[in-house]
Amino acid sequence: MPKKQASPIDVHVGNRVRLRRMLIGMSQEKLGELLGLTFQQIQKYEKGTNRIGSGRLYQIASFLSVPIDYFYDGVPGQNAPAPGFAEPETKSMLDFLSTGEGLQLSLAFMKIKDPKVRKRVLDLVRSLSDEEEQKPK
Repeated sequence: MPKKQASPIDVHVGNRVRLRRMLIGMSQEKLGELLGLTFQQIQKYEKGTNRIGSGRLYQIASFLSVPIDYFYDGVPGQNAPAPGFAEPETKSMLDFLSTGEGLQLSLAFMKIKDPKVRKRVLDLVRSLSDEEEQKPK
């Protein structure tokens, strides 16, 4: 019998749960505690391994202070752009922002108030990425 795979929508909803939870600084343990679940179950929800039922998603939305439709924003195939108008970087940017590193980097960058410092950080990151692109593979 083939192993069951996570649906792309379950993965997307789980990523949005993780993103929102991290944005408000809530741990998996805390969300699990609020829901009466273990942090391992929250991990499974966030990876899309386990589906989140409608009642549970309603509770999660309440605890994370977002409307239910927040979790479906950007669902693959939903409101797909017309051919020729797609932005190929959008998915990879959202994937990056859904990671711990991406979220931490974004939050830290947003805390920098001085525009000159922000520009210097951006220049540093660009120069490092240019170096990576030039390395032989």
